Amino acid sequence: MPRPHRIAYLIPMRLPTLLIACLLLIGGARADKLLIPMDLSQTDHLKAYGIAYLSVAGGHPVEWLLNYRGGSFLLDDVVTVKRESAKRGVLFEPVTDADVDRIYTEIEAGNMDKVLLEKAPRIAVYTPLTKQPWDDAVTLAMSYSEIPYTKIYDREIIEGKLSQYDWLHLHHEDFTGQYSKFFSSFHTAPWYVNQVAASEKLSGELGFKNNVVLKKAVVLAIRDYVEKGGFLFAMCLACNTLDMALAEAKTDAVDAIFDGTPPSPHLAKELDYNLSLAFTGFHVDTDPMSPSHGDLDYNQVNAGPLKRKPANDFVLFDFSPKYDPVPAMLCQNHTDLVKGFFGLATSFPKALIKKSVTILGEANGQDAVRYMHGNLGQGQFTYYGGHDPEDYSHAVGDSPTDLSLHKNSPGYRLILNNVLYPAARQKKRKT
Repeated sequence: MPRPHRIAYLIPMRLPTLLIACLLLIGGARADKLLIPMDLSQTDHLKAYGIAYLSVAGGHPVEWLLNYRGGSFLLDDVVTVKRESAKRGVLFEPVTDADVDRIYTEIEAGNMDKVLLEKAPRIAVYTPLTKQPWDDAVTLAMSYSEIPYTKIYDREIIEGKLSQYDWLHLHHEDFTGQYSKFFSSFHTAPWYVNQVAASEKLSGELGFKNNVVLKKAVVLAIRDYVEKGGFLFAMCLACNTLDMALAEAKTDAVDAIFDGTPPSPHLAKELDYNLSLAFTGFHVDTDPMSPSHGDLDYNQVNAGPLKRKPANDFVLFDFSPKYDPVPAMLCQNHTDLVKGFFGLATSFPKALIKKSVTILGEANGQDAVRYMHGNLGQGQFTYYGGHDPEDYSHAVGDSPTDLSLHKNSPGYRLILNNVLYPAARQKKRKT
């Protein structure tokens, strides 16, 4: 039976101090709390993250209860939070002081922990201003959950504005400057021609001879941002092409001017894997007629049906919040099995991942990693393969995903774990 709300007392400003104190004591020593469960009882997991962000942004810290009922949130009983939760269809439960004590005792005794979310991160999404929210699963998730973000692109990065943000997202941008290897299939398509023209024009305006050279400067700025304490979250093609571009950033192997016609095919040779974040020992394919960027995409989605490997479901690893709080936060979910989905980069060969990187999720039956996390200097990065967690094979021109039909998506929850993670008071890892 649902626990009833306590009676709200309206205290006139001119009541004697003693009477005010007595009225407050009637409600107990600790303020009322709200529990937003994140297990199978939750009606809208995705909007629940927006409520947690709203509370933190409003000056009311949130306790993230790791491994407790799917990674639930414990919030102050604030009128705005209750009103918005009801409005957005998010299930919440009023809890008493005794309930909170019982929850804390259960957490202390089990494979659980609590982390305080106390500062709403300033969020930047790297994307051309012409892109729509549905072009990117992360902007789609944040728009649906009502978490604010700012769009930035190459100009803002070159002008040094990354430091204004706590969290940066990259999606299917091709940081090698090869326009997603779409030349052979779409070089006559108006949208492709316009994209190339706009990118090359921007490169010139920023003082670079072409898009390839511009992207090298951009990826080095992104790496510097992470090293100085930034949080980076990348999905899809951004994961492998960011590392590829970093590895070639100090070579001239791919600096040929790209003006809409294919440059001479060749492989970049002098790669510096010390600059890449997550991967090592890979090669880069710069043949414009080849559908592949190299060997970092395990599934080879563009290689045709005979070479393409299926996007298998993947399993999230179980981390102890008391010993590994960061990976535990990033894996909070109401299930440990997430259905597979393609992207221009879907999953990554396990053998090419640096040993310093923590693997968070692996594809079933494949020697491939879907989800990983690592550190660089004072900052951190997370890579998540695939394009849209609720669209198995998203193609150019497909209609956008309607997240109101996927309110409880485990795949989208992983995205929103990363959005909230920078708000957490950081604990040192014990292992």
